[in-house]
Amino acid sequence: MAELVYRPVVGLARTLFKVWDLKIDCKGSENIPRSGGAVLVSNHISYLDFIFDGLAALPQKRLVRFMAKESVFRHKVSGPLMRGMKHIPVDREQGDAAYAHALESLKSGEIVGVFPEATISQSFTLKSFKSGAARLAQEAGVPLVPMAVWGTQRLWTKGHQRNFKRSHTPITIRVGEPVEAPRDQYAGAITRRLRGRVQELLEAAQRAYPVRPKGADDTWWMPAHLGGTAPTPEEVRAAEAR
Repeated sequence: MAELVYRPVVGLARTLFKVWDLKIDCKGSENIPRSGGAVLVSNHISYLDFIFDGLAALPQKRLVRFMAKESVFRHKVSGPLMRGMKHIPVDREQGDAAYAHALESLKSGEIVGVFPEATISQSFTLKSFKSGAARLAQEAGVPLVPMAVWGTQRLWTKGHQRNFKRSHTPITIRVGEPVEAPRDQYAGAITRRLRGRVQELLEAAQRAYPVRPKGADDTWWMPAHLGGTAPTPEEVRAAEAR
């Protein structure tokens, strides 16, 4: 089927990356299958993560259908684009419909992108993973492909202003080897193994990241355990519980 919307959007995104002078370092794209279904699983630190996750699949000539909250599909600008790119709306009150849609896409040979943390991590560390990605892979009989992005939070994340200036911001992407999801294994065990792989990739991306904060007022994008001033996971949970 012709991709009348997705491919032009990819071209526009690449043009914007050049305008913003982003320094993108992507390794491991060969781990994404060239054909057949797969569940692409990523950490979530920015509103733009899906764009860079999708970018990692392009060398394999694959387009990713991301699961995203339903409200994005109702926006007058993003809605038509999301539908045109065949992304999958997720209504948390009617999750079964989104699950069935994603499962159908996987069985038809598509790659489905999932953020198993469900929301952006404001601590920039991995939150707990929901088991939906593992269950999808099990039922569809496809692999899970773990990946991690780093640096995207510096462009646009929750609680901070967007920064789309020509700022030479580095973006580091790491894609790992597929994780199998046998049907005879407990989805929770697969999810824990998957989270461990994403954690390893996130740490690798952080080690490879070429810059550090410029000064005391530029430490907000670094997690506390790496010496930054982002809130700790405990502080985020406490703030959300108020």
